[in-house]
Amino acid sequence: MPATDAFDQPQPLDIRFFRQPSPFWPAATALRLAVFVTEQRVPEALEIDAEDARALHLLARDADGHALGTLRILTGNKTGKIGRVAVAAEARKRGIGTEMMRRALEQCRALHLESVALDSQTYITPFYEKLGFVSDGEVFMDAGIPHIHMSRSLQD
Repeated sequence: MPATDAFDQPQPLDIRFFRQPSPFWPAATALRLAVFVTEQRVPEALEIDAEDARALHLLARDADGHALGTLRILTGNKTGKIGRVAVAAEARKRGIGTEMMRRALEQCRALHLESVALDSQTYITPFYEKLGFVSDGEVFMDAGIPHIHMSRSLQD
């Protein structure tokens, strides 16, 4: 049997939901800053905002505790809004984003939400479409990046 690279093997993923204050917050923040501020050049003042204080956050870590992905969920009026979805550059294309979104949708159902929305960067809309999201409205600019609003029912 041929040898396989350890990177090709499925890795255990530790996914935690948390609210601030939390010992997980610094890792989630560092990952968001790396992805959005450093990679995508979003101004830091726009990335970390007042909504973080009321959000439910998710942090995905590997078996060694390294942060691989994060997102946040805001709720109101039977609707959730998923945002700040980020996966570390070295961890992309491994299904981490899909697993984070699956867990986030489960959490939204557990919170008895009827639907969930997000504002997708336009290049990644096919990823969200595979998860049942549908584009709604026109493309708009957010932090200099084209986005489109997407939503899906949680009644299925």
